[in-house]
Amino acid sequence: MISDKSYNMKQAARQLQNIVSFVEQGHSVGLTRDGEPVAILVSVTEYQSLRSAPKRNFLQALKKFRNQYADELDDCQEVFAGIRQASPGRKVSW
Repeated sequence: MISDKSYNMKQAARQLQNIVSFVEQGHSVGLTRDGEPVAILVSVTEYQSLRSAPKRNFLQALKKFRNQYADELDDCQEVFAGIRQASPGRKVSW
């Protein structure tokens, strides 16, 4: 479960005031319809934090990962040294 609590739509309608108070305290609440998750309620502060977070694409995430784990990645070269072929591969004609 990705939220702290979960309610179906009928429960949420009856408990809305309590749910909002719970969310204002920094918790998240999941809403379900027919047993399937349909929404997550979060505080305005959390929502604004999520909206203002910088968006990264795959390349940016990969660069961050490589920088963060550079030492461990260097150690991997030894593991693959005898396995990996240095040749560029076979020629392919189209």
